[in-house]
Parts: sequence; C-alpha cells; structure tokens
Amino acid sequence: MIHDIEKIRNFCIIAHIDHGKSTLADRLLEYTNTVKNIKKKQLLDDMDLEIEKGITIKSHAVQMEYKYLNNKYILNLIDTPGHVDFSYEVSRSIASCEGALLVVDCTKSIQAQTVSNLSLALKNNLVIIPILNKIDLSYSRSTYEEVIDDMINLLGCKKNDIIPVSAKNGIGIQNVLDRIISLIPPPEGNKNGPLQALIFDSLYNPFTGIEVLFRIKNGNIKKGQKLRFMSTGKVYSAYEIGSLKLRHFSKDFVETGNVGYVISGIKNPFEVKVGDTITDDNDPAKYPIEKFEEIKPMVFASIYPIVSDKYEELRSSLGKLQLNDASFSFTSEYSPALGTGFHCGFLGLLHMEIIRERLEREYGIKVIITVPNVSYQIYKKNGEKIFINNSSNFPDTEKIKKIEEPYVFVKILTKEIYMGNIISLCISKRGIMKKEQSYLSSGKIQLSFEMPLSEIVFNFYDHLKTVSKGYASFDYHFIGYKESDIKKLTVLVNYEKVESLSFLVHKSKSFSLAKHICKELSKSIPRHQFSIPVQVAISGKIIARETIKSFRKNVTDKCYGGDISRKKKLIEKQKKGKKKMRKIGKVEIPSSTLINFFKVKN
Repeated sequence: MIHDIEKIRNFCIIAHIDHGKSTLADRLLEYTNTVKNIKKKQLLDDMDLEIEKGITIKSHAVQMEYKYLNNKYILNLIDTPGHVDFSYEVSRSIASCEGALLVVDCTKSIQAQTVSNLSLALKNNLVIIPILNKIDLSYSRSTYEEVIDDMINLLGCKKNDIIPVSAKNGIGIQNVLDRIISLIPPPEGNKNGPLQALIFDSLYNPFTGIEVLFRIKNGNIKKGQKLRFMSTGKVYSAYEIGSLKLRHFSKDFVETGNVGYVISGIKNPFEVKVGDTITDDNDPAKYPIEKFEEIKPMVFASIYPIVSDKYEELRSSLGKLQLNDASFSFTSEYSPALGTGFHCGFLGLLHMEIIRERLEREYGIKVIITVPNVSYQIYKKNGEKIFINNSSNFPDTEKIKKIEEPYVFVKILTKEIYMGNIISLCISKRGIMKKEQSYLSSGKIQLSFEMPLSEIVFNFYDHLKTVSKGYASFDYHFIGYKESDIKKLTVLVNYEKVESLSFLVHKSKSFSLAKHICKELSKSIPRHQFSIPVQVAISGKIIARETIKSFRKNVTDKCYGGDISRKKKLIEKQKKGKKKMRKIGKVEIPSSTLINFFKVKN
C-alpha cells in the first residue's frame, strides 16, 4: 500500500536519562494498537543493559498507524538515547525527522542533556512539542508550576502548549498523538526525483546479513532495485524492503518521506556507514543528502581477550558491534604483557563500559580493558604533526616542539547552593570558567567551562554528583585543541619498562599519580625471593619508587653459639645471592595485577 506523503509524520523523542522517554514510547505503541497488552516495559529497549541501567543505548525505529479526523496517518517514531556518550545516535535520529517530543520529568525539571538535544533539534528546524511527564506522582505537585515556568523560559512557548502526561498510566497520550499530526509537518520530497535515502542505523542478522535502516528524502525504493551507497560506491540489490514495525513488515515499495529497511545480502560490516546516502545505481543523485562525516572517537583504550585463543572470535564480535555503532572503532595491536588485542575508540567511559558488557553478555568473551586515553596532537621539531592516543607511540621528549590536548565546552545545570562546590571541582580539573552563565527560575543556574577532555572522561561525573548531592547534570561538546604540558609516565618493574602500564598525564598531576601507582602496584605484585623495585619515571628521571620486599629465610636459625662474625658472614652471603637473583630473575606480572592496576588508574 502506497501512502500519501501528506499523511506521513516522522518524529523522535528527546529527553534526559530516566525522564520517561521509553515509557512514553510504550504508551504510544499501545494507544495506536501497534502492540496490544504490553507485558514488557520499555519495549523499544531490547538490550538487557538498557533495561538494567535505565538508559537507551541504541536508536530504534517503529511505525504506527493512527486515525485522526477520519484520515489514517503513518507515524514513524525514531527513538533516541539520552546519555551524552550516545549523542551521535541522537544526531542521526534528529536528521531523519521533522518534529520532536521534548519530555521533561515533572519532579526533576530540565537537565543539561535536555538542553543539548533541544539545541540540536532546533538547529535542524524541528517542530518541538513540549511534554511534562510524571504528573501523577504525589510529590510532583510541589514542583509542577516551577517546572512549567522553566519550560516556558527555555522554549519561549505558552503554558497551553505544554502537554501534561503520565506515560506510566496513559494520561494525555491522545493529546500527544493529536499534536503530532496537527503541528509536525509532513516530510518534504520529490517522489519523481532521483533516489536519496539517509542511512540512520544498521543491524546485523546472522541469517540475512546486514539490515540497513533508512529515511527516504527523494524518490522511492522498489524491491529488486539496484542501490548504490554513495560514500563507498558499492552497489547491491534490494532483495527485501519493508516498514519498521516491531517485526519487519515486508513490502514491494517504500515511498518518499517514509522510513524503512533494506536487506541486500551485505556481509561485510565495514561497507555500511551510518550517515551515508543510498541512491539508484541506474539514475543516481548528483549529491548525497548531507556531507558524510565519520564520527571521531574521543576516548581510546585497548581491549585484550583474557583467553588468548579468543582473539579471532573477539575480532568478529567487535566487527558486529561496530556495524550498529558507528562511533566505535578498533585496530589490531600487540602488547608483550597482554598479547594480541585491539586498540579501540569510544565516545566516553559509559560507551566503553557498554561495549565491554556487550562483549561478555552477547558473545561470551571476557576481556581486559587498559586505561583510557584521549587523542593528543603533537608537533615535532622537524615540522611533522602527529596524533597520539596510545602512550607506546609517544615520541622522545627531545623531538617534541609542543603538545596540544583536546578541550571541550562544558555546560552544568545545578542549584545555586551547589555553585561554589562545582566551581571548585571544575577549577581543580583545570577548568576555565566562562562568562556564559544563565539563571533559570526556581533557583537554578547554568555554569559554563572550558576543560581538558582528559579531565572529563575519567571520574568527573561521579565527583560532580558527589559535590552537588545529585542535583547537577552536565553536557559537553568538543571545541578544539590547546597547548598543554603533557608527560609520559613510564612504569618500571625490576628496572625493566612495562610499556603496557605506561600512560600520559598533565605535568601538574604527574607526581601525585606516580606515587599512587607505585603504592598500589607494590601491593598487587606478588613477592619473590628477591626484592623488586617499582618505579615511575618521566623522561628517564625517576619521580616515585616503592620496593616489594623479598621472602627471607632465617639463615642464622641453626647458629646456637660461636662468634657474631659467623652470623654476619651467613647474612652477607645471603645478600649476595639475592642481588645475583635479582639480576637473572624475571618478574611475572599476573593478569589480575594488570586488571587491578587499570582500575587504580581509572
């Protein structure tokens, strides 16, 4: 069945974590009879991790049908994640829509990520429908009017524009659907023009290969059509196309403005790129929908299988994860201490943790993840410019002219009473306070800082929650590189460099970190028959040291009498033996020690 483009609505839901976005999606599916008697909460969150952590990790698309004023409309909902680490998913979802539902929790008000996603939606000229959720909670009455004032100030809307709902109990859902149809415009497009379809996601199916999810801007897609992927130039046949309901609904034709999927028998995950444009091979479009830009990871770490035999299985699993997560990247590498593994790029620490969890749960592979690093820009004295995201590639100090590290612009939304604590925290993290401060109603303030990304990605969020007692949220975006005094800390165990334990850090924090690392390593490395020095050096200069004491046999135990010199000779002989043993002995660092070490550095 071919639908009139005027009867199609494409929209997404944007909200902060735990503001009820997935629950609202459940009610929309239920009210439109797309699904009857929902037994599972958060139906679009199909990963166990999403349900356990209460967050949406992957964007999801689903098509609904709704009757309004005796006309049947097609509603395409493209669900979006709420966490800052998955902002790339949000941007692709927003690019596929004409409208957005802005959901705000009545008990928590506006959060930083809400403001960030709203700004992204407004840049794409989306129609915003404000929704106030969780109005049924008893303690929401005290904050109801304050939150409405905050939304009015943020959006510049009227009070009547805000739809009060309870997604849990289904209150106000019809009003939401009616507003979607009456306010969000139908998609624009030329059904007779050359095919242009934006890829906003892709999935791996072990039976059919890679399923590509798209939104058509111009033209149409027919079953059996030859399709060209514009960024790679690859051509495939559309063996199966259809609509994105909870189960794939196969069709012979997907029209202009609609959302759908295509199966072309693609087996190689690297041939499908989110953000690419699909066109017809016989009558191709001249230009893609937008300039294709591959997302750049911001945090880097290495992943090694605990069992070395799992290497090939790990490679295959990472490729499948990369397929539906365009922001994740990996390359092969080797470490003398850990064996063969992969150097991976992530958007943040939560993103890294999700990848680790998915490897263990979905593919049964347990891994070691090294300490995360950011990407540094290094200018050499010979004029060469290189990017370093692994301490093992760090050049000699005498060859370096200057080092630049990535900086981000941070927005923090909090209550005024915690402003002093948060400013102190940000300054301790080498943050620079900016003038872009703004006061919201009900005693809230938005603070702005420029900060090094390396200070953000590790434990900043935990510290922020601590100093604000949970009443703060933050968002950040990359602004560029700035010159910085970065040093490489090299760990030496028994005077031998352990490259896998080395890392990059700002000079101001190098001494305290070096002492901490030495102390923790000296506790976790097992004792030997000889003493083991644990040292941390910068440019060959030792700045911290701890010694692991050796096991000592009491060689004078059987000396019951005689001159004291006899005992001294035995002790001196033992000392010489220990010294010789240290020279020829080898210190084996167990994997448990490495795992504990990475936790310490994190």
